[in-house]
Amino acid sequence: MNIVLVLAAAYLLGSIPFGYIIGKMKGIDITRTGSGNIGATNAFRVLGAGPGALVLVLDGAKAALATYLGQRYGGTELMTLLAAATSVIGHSFSPFLNFRGGRGVACAAGILLYLMPVIMITELLIWIAIIAVTKYVSLASIIIAVLLPILIAVSGRSFIYVLFGVLLAIFVVYKHQPNIQRLRAGTEHRFGQPRP
Repeated sequence: MNIVLVLAAAYLLGSIPFGYIIGKMKGIDITRTGSGNIGATNAFRVLGAGPGALVLVLDGAKAALATYLGQRYGGTELMTLLAAATSVIGHSFSPFLNFRGGRGVACAAGILLYLMPVIMITELLIWIAIIAVTKYVSLASIIIAVLLPILIAVSGRSFIYVLFGVLLAIFVVYKHQPNIQRLRAGTEHRFGQPRP
């Protein structure tokens, strides 16, 4: 399959706004409720545990599928990771939502679960521990993003995987800039607390 077609398919897969679609099925525009984000965290908060879990699974699955397409039809580590990265970009800049979207954490989780399950489990445990202590989902997501390239390097993966981890970390932190500002101001929403 042509490289351009693989990346186009990865982008389109990533751009499917499951959080928005599931919200609309419940009569809720998730982009105008809660944090306004289409990702799993806001879906849990606004739509409830069941729909939130479904958004989490579907966002992870679409990125994993895009990664598989890169691996299957690209045939190289570079194409695998390019397809993975393109799916995250599609999720965060969806043409179906005027090039807006989520922060890419659930997509990254799906990619890691497919390519590096041990690292994914490690990141998940760290993420849960940070939330348990601080009650900040955004802070936990930022910290595991920063730790990702370190864990990949320690695991002995090739340089291109480490570079992928670095770029993914930068992207996730960048997308969390509004959260970082609220964390600094002490106004960030805590997990389990009702949003005003």
